[in-house]
Amino acid sequence: MNLRPRGFLECEGAPGAPFSLLGLPFDGTCSFRPGARFGPAAIREASWVLETYSPALDAELDGSLVADLGDLDLPPLDPWGLIEQAAERLLAGGHRILALGGEHSITPPLVRAHARRHPGLVLVHFDAHADLREEYLGDPRSHACAVRRCLDSVPAERLVQIGIRSGTREEFRWMRTHGTLGPATRQGVRDALSRTTGPIYLTVDLDVFDPSVVPGTGTPEPGGLGYREFENCLREIADTGRTVVGADVVELSPGWDPTGASAVVAAKVAREILVLMGATR
Repeated sequence: MNLRPRGFLECEGAPGAPFSLLGLPFDGTCSFRPGARFGPAAIREASWVLETYSPALDAELDGSLVADLGDLDLPPLDPWGLIEQAAERLLAGGHRILALGGEHSITPPLVRAHARRHPGLVLVHFDAHADLREEYLGDPRSHACAVRRCLDSVPAERLVQIGIRSGTREEFRWMRTHGTLGPATRQGVRDALSRTTGPIYLTVDLDVFDPSVVPGTGTPEPGGLGYREFENCLREIADTGRTVVGADVVELSPGWDPTGASAVVAAKVAREILVLMGATR
């Protein structure tokens, strides 16, 4: 009898399928509670409690269009080059990528690869934290610097930030000066996206949710989104008709939530993003 671990929610497409799901189990720059490296496995396991149909987006996930490629083997000290190379190979083959983190430092190499492939790329960033530090504890590649490193590839006028409620005075001054902040409402998302054109890369740090919704994250921050608020934001992105060419879901630390509810939320977010990206029937 040949048995293999189940992948993400009926995503059994061949490696040549148009959508690729890739786990990036890394948390080497974690600044508070570790464990995000266990996120991809927990998301896959939790996904099997979900249906393939998304009522919010009124579309059915077609798992035959999504190849779950498993987890990329990452070294503990410098994984970012391998992440970028893997993304480059997939994008060169015409695939769209949903990456499962892992901590938020996995996002900049993904964004670099997408920005080269998609001129005019717009970065839509859901998070509790600004992530705009030049360095944190002497490390410019810390997860606290994730969006700052993305700005090496995407200019500030193509950055949209939703749900931010924590950061330094300097980070908030920068966001207000550059107009990147938007409220977590349909109108807020509509207004923020209206000042941009081009395809979207979507990065979702799960601490954008209130800790009552997702306690299983490394840096929980009170005052966050409820799930319905997030869902409405995704509806608005869908209604704009803009193409989402790549995405990631990061910072699930499942060990901090023994109920498993955080992993279920993360899996549902991943399903909605695959549907938003067009992996539907």
